[in-house]
Amino acid sequence: MNIVLLEPEIPPNTGNIARLCAATQSRLHLIEPLGFEIDDRRLARAGMDYWKQVDWKLWPSWDSFRAGLPEGARLWLVEQGAPRNHVDVRYLPGDYLVFGRETAGLPPALLEAHRDGWVEIPMLNPEARSLNLSNCAAIVLFEALRQTGFGGRIVPR
Repeated sequence: MNIVLLEPEIPPNTGNIARLCAATQSRLHLIEPLGFEIDDRRLARAGMDYWKQVDWKLWPSWDSFRAGLPEGARLWLVEQGAPRNHVDVRYLPGDYLVFGRETAGLPPALLEAHRDGWVEIPMLNPEARSLNLSNCAAIVLFEALRQTGFGGRIVPR
């Protein structure tokens, strides 16, 4: 699977997601501009020593990321207000799970352009503004991995 962070702002979130990617052998795509330097100490601390185990790529823009996608790539944009719940779609190995900035989410124009791939994580409390970005990435990634059989590995119960 692929995790895509569009203009992430908070180093610990990106570090935690890098750690998640290392543990699940998922590829991490970071799309600039970033709200921190790649060598930021907080980023490294959150990812601990997992960064050397992460398959990751830095993209200068959304357009360059899109141009670099393989033909037939499937994007799932995770953001509130979606027409579907994240568990109501069928994920395939190699799908791209796209998350936006911590303070603003994904741009509305991008969501409308990819309406068929727009999904959300349900929140039971309507007063809660949002979930943490790294938690969202873990929730959706593990649902996608569950559906695809965890890369062919049997996970003991």
